[in-house]
Amino acid sequence: MQHGPHRPASVPRPIALDQLPRGASATVLSLHPAPGDAQQALPLRLMEIGFLPGERVRVLARGFPAADPLAVRVGQATFALRRHEAALVQVQPEAPQGRAA
Repeated sequence: MQHGPHRPASVPRPIALDQLPRGASATVLSLHPAPGDAQQALPLRLMEIGFLPGERVRVLARGFPAADPLAVRVGQATFALRRHEAALVQVQPEAPQGRAA
């Protein structure tokens, strides 16, 4: 199986924060506007509370039964985000630890 010229097989692809598994950590890459959000209010709010490119995030828990909301740690703070909010945050998951290449 071939991988892109700049992405080794061990580096996970960027995903939306709502797709990050419970207990996993990642680095924020970017925020995307919500559909129909002409003022981009939601991404701005997420940036105001600390979801900035380069910040490390970790999914601590998911609600039951629909995995909504998510408890997410960014910096020293923990926030509850709805899945549609977390879906706006593009992250780079950390490579799994302890695996031999």
